[in-house]
Amino acid sequence: MARITKGILGGFSGKVGPVVGASWRGQDIIRSTPKPSSKPPSEKQLLQQLKFKLVIGFLQPVKNIQNRYFGSASGSKSKVNMAASYTIGEAVEVVADTPQLVYNKVLITKGDLAGFQNPSAAPQTGQVLRLSWEDNSNQGNAKTTDRANAVCYCEELGTFEIFESLTDRTSMTADITLSAYYSGKEVHLWMYFNNVEETLACNSPYLGMFTLL
Repeated sequence: MARITKGILGGFSGKVGPVVGASWRGQDIIRSTPKPSSKPPSEKQLLQQLKFKLVIGFLQPVKNIQNRYFGSASGSKSKVNMAASYTIGEAVEVVADTPQLVYNKVLITKGDLAGFQNPSAAPQTGQVLRLSWEDNSNQGNAKTTDRANAVCYCEELGTFEIFESLTDRTSMTADITLSAYYSGKEVHLWMYFNNVEETLACNSPYLGMFTLL
């Protein structure tokens, strides 16, 4: 049964005969009821499904970041969808018929804000990573008030640690402390700047994989 949401001339949600009504990004749409396929998926389709499952599972914890800071939404394609499409197309390789992430090609954020100049990181005792970079607040659209952020991912545990608004661009250093259970674990690290208005970010550089002390 379908439900009319805006009067007799408005859109509807639900199924009516062979069509389905729904709302997509604020617009009322009507589409045909999908027909189940009896044809088994091809190897190419199965591989694409595996890539999709891998990428969606990986990006889910950073969805809120990418919803703000991954490119510009265009038409019906959200920023989160754009992030998934980019990752599937650019940051996945197939090894022995199994898709794997290429971490140094992964982007957590994608944008036009001036990025980091010579960023680096070094492990310290107590599950600490010491981050450093050079002050380039006089370049392009960079500002002294831009906020530095860090994102860590542990493949072994399948978990993220996210550190937002650590300090400003001119500080040139910041320490992040991960939970005790990361001791001895390897983590991948990305950083990104965003402006104080939270409307713009830079492409997130991948700093490498580090073993926490």
